[in-house]
Amino acid sequence: MTAPDPRSATNPLFNDNRLKLGTFGTNVSNGCAITTVPERLVMNWPNTLAIAQAADRLGLEALVPVARWKGFGGETNFNGTNFETYTWAAGLAQATRRSAVLTTSHVPVVHPIMAAKQATTVDHISNGRFALNIVCGWFAPELEMFGAPIMEHDTRYDYAAEWIDIMKMLWTRDEEFDYDGKFLQVRKGFAMPKPIQQPYPALMNAGGSGKGRHFAAKYVDMAFVVLQSHEVAAGKAQIDAFRKLAREEYGRELQIWTNGYVVQADTQKEADDYLHHYVVEKGDNVAVDTLAAVLGIQSQVMPLELIEQFKFHLKAGWGGYPLVGTPERIVDTLTTLSAMGIDGMLLNWVDYWDGLERWNRQVMPLLIQAGLRRA
Repeated sequence: MTAPDPRSATNPLFNDNRLKLGTFGTNVSNGCAITTVPERLVMNWPNTLAIAQAADRLGLEALVPVARWKGFGGETNFNGTNFETYTWAAGLAQATRRSAVLTTSHVPVVHPIMAAKQATTVDHISNGRFALNIVCGWFAPELEMFGAPIMEHDTRYDYAAEWIDIMKMLWTRDEEFDYDGKFLQVRKGFAMPKPIQQPYPALMNAGGSGKGRHFAAKYVDMAFVVLQSHEVAAGKAQIDAFRKLAREEYGRELQIWTNGYVVQADTQKEADDYLHHYVVEKGDNVAVDTLAAVLGIQSQVMPLELIEQFKFHLKAGWGGYPLVGTPERIVDTLTTLSAMGIDGMLLNWVDYWDGLERWNRQVMPLLIQAGLRRA
């Protein structure tokens, strides 16, 4: 039997729920739905705080933001209004008690010494509930704002490897150190205090390319995957291959997380009709075209031909897995995903408040009955 992770004492990301849950994208306008419907998320501090506190009261394990500096245009300028994620996490860490609070950090625009210090600060504010989601940078217009031309795809991960090496040294070494990398150099590096979580805070990454999967398998605790197929056997094969890579190449065990968009209703027809309304009738096609083009070219998360087919799911909820229908149908889907090897699910709704309330009242009891969650 595998010993529990020592970070489980403070961080719910390492608890024993078979299926962990979190919210996704509550720091950006529209959240994850690329739609023009009036009930879409308006980004301001009272809204993001209220959603986080609701998720915290319900015992969700994770609050995960999207790292964004510019929007994707269109009628909504999707995600164009956004909160910076380190300060967002610090604010929510003080205002919550149970959920892990994550920062999603663009590696090319934050020096690792600054990132390590900010991460440690939030870890202390949250009493060990912090986690860092590492993004190597793929949206060129954002990086150009910083005067940082986008690096070649594989080079980004080589840079990120040095970045995370330096952070781990700052988090774990009591003495000063020098670091001489290809991209980064540090002289007499040192940081105090150390994080509450030992040896260091929980780490997540969403690398989907071959290089990205190797990076995640080697460096992080939670690999965030976009399931390239919604067919069970293909999804299980994708997850199994990721775990095999981590075990055989790096001797490590990984949690596998994905995201899902929730459309919950009393009948399947009601859910299907609302999904069609906000995605097909009211979707922001200009914004999704921009996102799909950049995502396919720069991130290499999936082949270009799949990106075109994937636009529906991008509009529905950042390419997530569909959790659409009655509470019973949603729980059946989550049971299947858990059996495929998914450890955690980041959830988004068009209307987060209504969605969380319905989820708690109708879905959570069924998840407990199914053995996926503790009461």
